Amino acid sequence: MQIRPVFSALRHHRFTTAMIVLEIALACAVLCNACFVVVGQLRMLRIQSGIDESSLAVVTLGNFDRDRLADINARALEGLRGIDGVTTVNVVEGLPFVDAGGASVSVDPEGQRGRYAADFYFGDRDALRTLGVNLLEGQMPHDEDLSATADDTQRVYITQSLARELWPHDDALGKSMWCCNGARFRVVGVMRQLIRAMPRDDGASNWSVFTAKRLGEMSSAQFLLRAEPDRLDAALRQVRMAMARQVPDATLDDSATGKVGDLRDRYFHSNRATANMLAGTMLALLGVTALGIVGLTGYWVQQRRKQIGVRRALGATRADILHYFQTENFLIVALGMVPGGLLAYLFNMALMKHYELPRLPVFYLLIAAVVLWLLGQLAVLGPAMRAAAVPPVVATRS
Repeated sequence: MQIRPVFSALRHHRFTTAMIVLEIALACAVLCNACFVVVGQLRMLRIQSGIDESSLAVVTLGNFDRDRLADINARALEGLRGIDGVTTVNVVEGLPFVDAGGASVSVDPEGQRGRYAADFYFGDRDALRTLGVNLLEGQMPHDEDLSATADDTQRVYITQSLARELWPHDDALGKSMWCCNGARFRVVGVMRQLIRAMPRDDGASNWSVFTAKRLGEMSSAQFLLRAEPDRLDAALRQVRMAMARQVPDATLDDSATGKVGDLRDRYFHSNRATANMLAGTMLALLGVTALGIVGLTGYWVQQRRKQIGVRRALGATRADILHYFQTENFLIVALGMVPGGLLAYLFNMALMKHYELPRLPVFYLLIAAVVLWLLGQLAVLGPAMRAAAVPPVVATRS
């Protein structure tokens, strides 16, 4: 079928065409960005933490005299280690989905070669092993790793992704890096993965640093418990009684106490809700767009019944009429995709500015184009089939 007659007909129905084009453009812009956000939220729900979540729980104490922290930790450790089913208890400062200290690190003291924001975790000598972190280079912490070196350099373990940012063309093991406060660190191990406490959908979600410290150097009353997955719930039920008995001068921080898997679900609750809400919005938008195309196309067909009858009288088959309206709709969607693509990137720029989202990839526009073309073809199918079924005598009758 020739395209020129289709464009000629569209020029005679400029208002109706403009309405459908505008609807397609808005649908494209919203669909692209909503789909992009939903994919990002779902990707966050599946993100790997790098620790053995199913076997770990966290216990955090609060409302105690900080001057008695060492005594609090000692008594709490004694009580937690006596709980049936608990195999390991470690003192930690910060954990994924709970909390962590953040700072920027660099490969030179002045930070002239770039600074990278990372999360710092601290724990006793065996905490890294209890977490189940996979080491790619180096060995698990030993007693000598708990103290700074002669030149006041702290030994640290960093993630593979952070190591690649700091030394993209070199091995990180044995290298030195500096914190924003001038503190110097020496890399003694590279971890495959250890997610940041508050991960986001970007390349920096695994920029983490772990430092082993002596028990007396800890500044928190936070404990990492390890047990068999099927015994973890029972062990947690005994924690409150054990802490009330051993540490009556402190209280449990319920917001930072529980199974790591539950803390993860709690942290990602808003991501899950956002994904569900936007998915529903996209379905509603597609439904409204389809209804709009059906309504406008039905009205358009009704206005051109006589034209259709003349074409049928001149020898056009039902298939010709059907293909005509399908081609027409295809071109209208194509016209709508041009301003729709521009609107999609304008919306994305606003999201980048206010919500720090990454740039919208081009293939989302291609996906939106395919979806809207298919939707348009399905929406126009009913009115087009009714138009093709009109007998020439009825259509041309005054």
